[in-house]
Parts: sequence; structure tokens; C-alpha cells
Amino acid sequence: MTRCAVLGTGSWGTAFAMILADAGCEVTLWGRRQELVDAIATTRVNPDYLPDLKLPASVGATTDAAAALAGADFAVLAVPSQTLRQNLAAWTPLLDPRTVLVSLMKGIELGTAKRMSEVIGEVAGVGPERVAVVSGPNLAPEIANRQPAATVVACADESVAQRLQAACHTPYFRPYTNTDVIGCELGGAVKNVIGLAVGMADGMGLGDNTKATLMTRGLAEITRLGVVLGADPLTFAGLAGMGDLVATCSSPLSRNHTFGTNLGRGMSLAEAIAATRQTAEGVKSCESVLDLAWRNGVDMPIVEAVVEVVHNGRPTQQALTRLMARSAKSERR
Repeated sequence: MTRCAVLGTGSWGTAFAMILADAGCEVTLWGRRQELVDAIATTRVNPDYLPDLKLPASVGATTDAAAALAGADFAVLAVPSQTLRQNLAAWTPLLDPRTVLVSLMKGIELGTAKRMSEVIGEVAGVGPERVAVVSGPNLAPEIANRQPAATVVACADESVAQRLQAACHTPYFRPYTNTDVIGCELGGAVKNVIGLAVGMADGMGLGDNTKATLMTRGLAEITRLGVVLGADPLTFAGLAGMGDLVATCSSPLSRNHTFGTNLGRGMSLAEAIAATRQTAEGVKSCESVLDLAWRNGVDMPIVEAVVEVVHNGRPTQQALTRLMARSAKSERR
């Protein structure tokens, strides 16, 4: 039986633990809060994030990372992206030499502008054949209800991607393999920022034309950055690109969309943070995405506008006016 450790007890980590268990894996959830772990272990319910989901009996829970990682075929990393480096430094000595590290995180590290797989490789000292990513239109509450969904499992080593595919393939969850780790990660990270922008438009009372424009031109920005960094442009037309973007920008279940909506309604950054219980990755990652774009000479005006609103206090209407006032150009640029 495939053994999996899921490190992180948030919504997506918990839902992915369910998927792995439903696919026939033995799963251990690791969490840092003893009271939450105890609740999961005794009731098989995560009361803080998915209180309506009863986890399968093959899912255990612990605060002991060594116990969770012992003999794991896959170590699934499901912590906020900006905490990965610190957490992984503590977990690396506990890893089995054959364990594959799987990233569920969708962010770019602040300060280094590194993708999560790059941070994993650097901190854990593992090669690309031991790093995989999962990315797609995967809103945790829908998956917790076992509604049909698909995703991409990506690794530079296709045989590893196929192993992970088998470990998380269920009647309701359909994983596709890909070797384009760069494209899958960028699609997942940057769509959060575009989701903030579309949420702002919703909060301002703007219509579908505006939102469709932001989504389409947002996809163009993601693709431009991805191509410069070596991604396959076709990745952005798939589940990890357009698929994830549509879900994030369209659903009230999306944390980033909801956060942007609150900003568009006039909330301050502090008020929007107070109104959001869970991490909206785009709030911090918008700065690191823009940093990555600048380092590579890529123009990303929507991302820049989001940074101006979220971190520099620019009113949303003023940011929109500046976007619309940009010089006219070809759609292919």
C-alpha cells in the first residue's frame, strides 16, 4: 500500500488527504495544533476547515512530523507558501531518501522570487525527479463533497508523475500527468493574483465584460512570464492554466476572489484580512510575482495594478483607470 504524509491541515491538505485515502493509500495528516489534530484523530473531522467532511478510516493525524514521514512514498506539502522554507528545513532530516515531495502550494516566495519546487529542491537538497506539483481547478469544498474534478500532476520525471497519478486517481478526481513543472506552478501562482483583480471588479459592481477582459489578459500575462522562464505555452491552455484561472476568478469559494471583492467594496487591506479566515495566497504572492516579472523583463500590468491596490493603498477605481489608459497595442503583445 502506498503511504502518504500530508503536512498541513488546511482545507486543501485535508481534502487531498481524503482523495489519497479514497484512492487506496494509507495517509497521515500532520498539523501543528494539538487540539485540531486530536479532533481529527478522534472524530475524523477537521472542525476548523471542512467540518462537514468525514475522513476515511485510513487517514490518521499527528503533531509528530517524524511519525507522519516515516516510510512515506509521498510527502505532500500543504502549508502556506511563505512558510515553506522554514517548515521544510525542520522536516528535511526526517525524510526517507526515496520520498517524493509533492507541492500543493500555489505561490512565489517573497524575497527570492522562487517557485515552490525551487524552494523544495534547495532546502531539501533533492533533484527534480523527487519533486512533483499538483495544480488545477481544485476548490477544496467542492472536492470534499466528492464532486467531479480534474487536476495536473507534474514532475520532470514522467514515471514519478505517473506514480503520483495512480496514488490520487479516484472516480471523482481525475489527475493528468505533465512534465512542465514551471508552467503548472506559474499557472497556479499567478492566477491567484488575477483572481484578486476579478474579485475587485466584482466588488466594484462591474460586469462580465470587465471580468472576461481581466481573465483573458491575465492569462496573457501568465503565458508571457511562463514562456520567458521556459514553460510550454500549451500548459496555460489546460487545467493548470485556464482551468484553474476560471475556477479562481468565478467562484465565491475562491479565497482570492473573495478577498478582492472585499477590497473592491472599499475595505482596507487590514479589514479584508480580518474578514478572511484562511490564507489568500495572492495577497502576498502578488509582490513576488511582480518581482519575478521585473527580474525577467516581463510586462504584467494587471499584476502591477493589484500590487498597487493591495500594498500601496491605491483606490481600485484609480487602478482600473490607469489600466484602461495604457497605450494601445497588438493583442499578441
